[in-house]
Amino acid sequence: RLIGTRVAVTEEGGRLLICDLATGEIVADHLAVAPGEASVADEHYGGPRPAPRRAARPRTTAEKAFLALGPAAEAFLTGSAAAGNTRLAGDLVELAALQAAHGEQALIAALERAVTFRRWRAEDVRSILAAGAGTPQPAPAGQALVLELPPVPTRSLTEYTLDKIGQVS
Repeated sequence: RLIGTRVAVTEEGGRLLICDLATGEIVADHLAVAPGEASVADEHYGGPRPAPRRAARPRTTAEKAFLALGPAAEAFLTGSAAAGNTRLAGDLVELAALQAAHGEQALIAALERAVTFRRWRAEDVRSILAAGAGTPQPAPAGQALVLELPPVPTRSLTEYTLDKIGQVS
């Protein structure tokens, strides 16, 4: 909003103050940093800068057909490539066969689980499909479970000395 506006930059008590000369308003207040460093306040730019994201760029017909499955397939493909899977072309052929055998929805669910657990090979997806729907579905921890426990009798440690072994109390 201040592009083309004249501002004043002053240093006061180890802080840099930037004032709009037209209104006298302090528009930015930064800690002074060493030469060559930058002091950037994310709120000046509408929040933190989003992490760079590179979309998958399918080159082969197998990649295009696999990516047609949707976001789960894209996440699996990019994760597998980022993990250094050198057999990705062969894995895509096997995943297409798994789709034909198990159906599209089952394969998508298996791909989502594979991405969750960072399993990037076709063998991993095959194992997930073989395990079926009975596998645990982990979820983030919820609120603490606080229970009122019943009181129990307690004994002194002297009740457990060697000379008392075999005695019933």
